[in-house]
Amino acid sequence: MAEPADGLIAGEDGIVRCFWCGDDPLYQAYHDTEWGRPLTDDRRVYEKICLEGFQAGLSWLTILRKRENFRRAFADFDFDKVARFGEADVERLLGDAGIVRHRGKIESTINNARRAADLIDEAGSLAAFVWRFEPAPEARPARLDRTTLFTLGKTPESTALSKELRKRGWSFVGPTTIYAFMQSAGIVNDHIEGCACRAEVEAAREELVRPV
Repeated sequence: MAEPADGLIAGEDGIVRCFWCGDDPLYQAYHDTEWGRPLTDDRRVYEKICLEGFQAGLSWLTILRKRENFRRAFADFDFDKVARFGEADVERLLGDAGIVRHRGKIESTINNARRAADLIDEAGSLAAFVWRFEPAPEARPARLDRTTLFTLGKTPESTALSKELRKRGWSFVGPTTIYAFMQSAGIVNDHIEGCACRAEVEAAREELVRPV
């Protein structure tokens, strides 16, 4: 599907969406109900960071189609349980065709589970820590269109969050990966102007009590 100049597409259901979800029903549902919605649950924060790490070098749709397999393989991303995974679990996961069988990313997910517990001790919650890096309104584009969206592969805020996570021993958390996480978790609203979801997401962000 060609990407329209304004970054918007109208689905067969008549809903106008960001171009990137195309016409795949699973991707459209993710766009409509999840992407950009403010996230404050620690387990889901951990999950999204890890899955964005698994996505590196792949399409997000590939990860999305495997997400239930990832949840099964990694104890529904209960980081207290994943932190106890050992080498036998790594070998088990390397043999699991339902997920991305990449040793470095699997070991990173286990490592990050252990680091999550440390970060909760420090900040109170994972959500409270990551929301500290929400950009100020004046730092955001005045109007978000397709061209502007492509300039946002990483930002000063995602670079800062990446740096702080890496300082605390997290892995597969580069600035571009972390910006994709911030988009997904609603720390920024990157639905394109004119997308049916943009106003809904912004309203949810305005109503959100930021975790502390």
